Amino acid sequence: MLSDIEIALSANMLPIEEVASKIGIERDELEFYGKYKAKLPLGNIEKRKNNPDGKLVLVTAMNPTPAGEGKTTVSIGLAQALNKKGKKVMLALREPSLGPVFGVKGGAAGGGYSQVVPMEDINLHFTGDLHAITSANNLLAAMIDNHLFQGNDLKIDKDRIIWKRCLDMNDRSLRKVTVGVGGGLCGVERSEIFSITAASEVMAILCLSKDMEDLKDRLSRIVVAYNTDGGIVTAGDLNAQGAMATLLKDAISPNLVQSLEHVPAFVHGGPFANISHGCNTIIATKAGLKLSDILITEAGFGADLGAEKFLDIKCRAAGIWPDAVVIVATCRSLKYNAGIPKDKLNEPNVEAVKEGFSNLAKHIENMTRFGIPCVVAGNKFLTDTDEEIAMMKKLCEEKGALYEAAEIFAKGGEGGLDLADAVLKQIESNTNKTPKFTYELTDSVEEKINKIAKNIYGAKDVNILPEAAEKIKGFVDAGFGDLPICVAKTQYSLSDNAKALGRPEDFTLTVRDVWLSAGAGYLVVLTGAIVTMPGLPPHPAALDIDIDPDGTIHGLF
Repeated sequence: MLSDIEIALSANMLPIEEVASKIGIERDELEFYGKYKAKLPLGNIEKRKNNPDGKLVLVTAMNPTPAGEGKTTVSIGLAQALNKKGKKVMLALREPSLGPVFGVKGGAAGGGYSQVVPMEDINLHFTGDLHAITSANNLLAAMIDNHLFQGNDLKIDKDRIIWKRCLDMNDRSLRKVTVGVGGGLCGVERSEIFSITAASEVMAILCLSKDMEDLKDRLSRIVVAYNTDGGIVTAGDLNAQGAMATLLKDAISPNLVQSLEHVPAFVHGGPFANISHGCNTIIATKAGLKLSDILITEAGFGADLGAEKFLDIKCRAAGIWPDAVVIVATCRSLKYNAGIPKDKLNEPNVEAVKEGFSNLAKHIENMTRFGIPCVVAGNKFLTDTDEEIAMMKKLCEEKGALYEAAEIFAKGGEGGLDLADAVLKQIESNTNKTPKFTYELTDSVEEKINKIAKNIYGAKDVNILPEAAEKIKGFVDAGFGDLPICVAKTQYSLSDNAKALGRPEDFTLTVRDVWLSAGAGYLVVLTGAIVTMPGLPPHPAALDIDIDPDGTIHGLF
C-alpha cells in the first residue's frame, strides 16, 4: 500500500488556474505561488459579494483517540463524492502547523486518496501565512519591550505583561524563559512565555476578520499588558496595528489548492481548537459560499470543542449557519472509548462498539440541540466487521442521525457516494435554518461557562477557582462581560480529564484561569492542564522525515 506522501507525489495535479476556472475565477485574478498554489486577493472576493450563498456543511467528529478518526480525510472525500455527483462543490480547511507535522499528529492535508495537494507544500511552509502571523505576533512583543526600554510612557507594569511571543514549532523549552537578561542595552529583564503560532491571538484574529479594516481594528484591541495603575494597555496604545497588518497583507488572502480529484479547496488559517477557536478563516468560508453550491468545511478536534466554537463563536461573527453537520466516527474509536487497548482494536468486538457509542451519542445529541440535521460518517477500516458496522448504524439511527459507512481513504470520492447522498438528503430536509446558540451574549460569564459545561460536555457542576473568578470580575468591570466564551480543554474527553473516556457523568469542570482575547473577541476559559506550547514526543515524526538529492520527500504524513 502506498503511503500518503507517495500517493500525493504521484498525483496528476491540474494547473491551479484550471481548478480556479471551475468556480468562475479567471487566471488574472490569482496571485500565483508556483504552478499549483495561488492566493485569491480580497478585491476579487469583494466583486462576488452579491452572488447567492451556497449550502454549508460542517464536518466534525467524536473525541479524538489514538485509533484515528480521519475528519479532514472525510471532509475531502465527501467533497470529491459530491463532485462526482455533478455538484459545484468546494472545501474550506485549516492550514497545518509545523509543530504537529514534526511532532506526533503529523500533517493535516487528509490521507489516502482523499487529500489536498500539493501535500508536502501545504504541510510545510505553504504560502508563508504562519510565518507572517509569527512575525506580526513577535513584532508586537518587540514593541512592548522596546517601549519599556525607551522610557515606558504608558507605565506598563513589566510583571503584568500578558502578550506572549510565539513560534510555529513544538518546543517545550520555551514555555518559561527570561528575556532582557543582564539589563542595560539588553533591555528590561523579565519573565516571558512562548506559545505555538496556532495558539496566538493573531492567528485567531486573522481567522475571524472580515476584511483588512476589521483586521486592523481587531489587532488594535489586543490587550498586551496592565499599567502600574491597573488599567489595560492595548496594541493600539502602542500604535502597532498598522505595522502588524502590513506583515499580514498577503496572509489575509485565502490560499487556493485542489484535492486529488481536482476539487477546489481554500486552505487558510490554522488555530488550534483545544486552545483557540479551531476554525479556518471567515474570509475563506464566505468566499467559498459565494463560489460554490456546496461548501464543505471542518472544525478542529471533537464536536465538543471545534463544532461548539464554530457555531457559538465563528457563526456569530460571520452571520452564517450550517445546513447540515457530519460527525466522523470509527468502530475502532468506539471500541477505544469502551476501554479496549489500542493493540486490540483490530479484533472484532460488537459489544465494545455498543458500549463505546456513548461518546458519539453525546455529540449527536449536541448537534440536535443546535438544530442542525446530522449525518454520522463511519470512516471504514479494513478490520471493521459487517456486524460492528451494523451495530454502529443501528445506534446512530436510534439517536435520530443518518449513518453511512465511507471508504474515502482507500477509494477517494467513489468511496463516499452513499455518504454524499445522506448529506444531500439532510441539506434538503433543513427548510427552517435558524441559529440556536448554547448561550446568549447577555448571559453572565459564569452562566455562559455553565451552559457550555453542562449542555455540551455533560458536566454536573462547574468550579471556578478564586483567581479565575477575580479575573472574570475584572474583565466584566472593564466592559468585556458580553463576549463569547472559548474554552481551552483537553480534546480527548468530554470532560477536563483526558483519561475520562466514553460519556463521563457527575463530573465537575474546574476553571483555573481566564484570559482576555479582546482582539479575537472572546474570553478564553482554561480548564485542566492545557499548555499553549506543546512538546515533542519520545519519537517525533521529524526523526522519520528526509529528503533525497532530487528533492523527493519521505516520511511526511
